[in-house]
Amino acid sequence: MAEKPLSQQEIEDRLVQLPGWSLADDRLTRSYRLASHFAATALVIHVAQLQEELNHHSELTLGYNTVSLAVNTHSAGDTVTELDLELARRVEDAAAGHGAH
Repeated sequence: MAEKPLSQQEIEDRLVQLPGWSLADDRLTRSYRLASHFAATALVIHVAQLQEELNHHSELTLGYNTVSLAVNTHSAGDTVTELDLELARRVEDAAAGHGAH
């Protein structure tokens, strides 16, 4: 089943439960700072696993001690869907375990 685009209000309502995440250019975005490059790399690997489980992939950027994500659903016209929010929730849970802030 194809994912349905969420309205601006639906997205904003759900983002209340995802501190640090925001909507920019029709994508959910978030950046994390970690203690070291190694810690950031470990988070990237964890996020990659989550994306494989969902078969839904973000733009994922690794910096020295930062990890940034931007995600929307291409098959829904590059809009935000429930699938994007599910990935964000899972990433947020994983990031906490890596000491990201």
